[in-house]
Amino acid sequence: MAASQNEKKMKILCLHGFRTSGSFLQKQISKWDPSIFSQFDLDFPDGKYPAGGKSEIEGIFPPPYFEWFQFDKDFTEYTNLEECISYLCEYITTRGPFDGFLGFSQACIHINLKPDLNYHPAQGLDHEITRGATLSALLLGYQAQGKVLKEHPPFKLFVSVSGSKFRDPSICDVAYKDTIKVKSVHFIGAKDWLKEPSEDLATAFDSPLIIRHPQGHTVPRLDEAATQQLRAWATEILSYNNRTLNVENHESEKGENKVDDKEAKPEEVPKKIDITQVQQPVEAVNA
Repeated sequence: MAASQNEKKMKILCLHGFRTSGSFLQKQISKWDPSIFSQFDLDFPDGKYPAGGKSEIEGIFPPPYFEWFQFDKDFTEYTNLEECISYLCEYITTRGPFDGFLGFSQACIHINLKPDLNYHPAQGLDHEITRGATLSALLLGYQAQGKVLKEHPPFKLFVSVSGSKFRDPSICDVAYKDTIKVKSVHFIGAKDWLKEPSEDLATAFDSPLIIRHPQGHTVPRLDEAATQQLRAWATEILSYNNRTLNVENHESEKGENKVDDKEAKPEEVPKKIDITQVQQPVEAVNA
């Protein structure tokens, strides 16, 4: 699926989970067939803040580890959430434009709150707050409501892995006020403790694609059927985007041609010349 000169790679901002890192999420996504997102430009930034405690991936993946913001054990009070949103909006503005998000765990909290990779309810409520998909969904919903990124082009796609809705009513009432008109795919695990919240999150989007897998709260390995579903979804989005760009380029060229025609028109229809005035200097020389 090589891109032609008229085609442009779509950019996806990939937000990692709680107390992990952009490079760790990149490794997680490497489980998938690389051809699926070969025509996308994936950006894996680290969270704004260094991890403020133990990471669940210590001994599995090397540090440093990061988090997007902090919260209490009930996930009802947040520290640095507004700063996090401002940071991501600035990142998107300066490094973009971006076409969409991919989020897992706390990274999805901007998209749609997602929990920590290895969380289990028995570990306590403090881990429940690690949901990151909510982060991305929050930005998607807020942009749709004109709250953030007003000058940024509308986002077009969202990949949610074990996502869930934000729990704060004051956020939900805005971010999920209307159906989010973004092409979305939601990975939901049969053994994921966030299975039902993930299904609820999918209802916030227009015609979501749901890919189910038998695993738990993790970025899943995909079987052939799931791989084909994801590839078809990505291909459809790319095709639509390229058709849209071609139409826009064509309209732009037509506009430029019209301007050129207007500029050339005075030269194509010159003023009538008085021949006697042109001949006079010649006669004077001959005289």
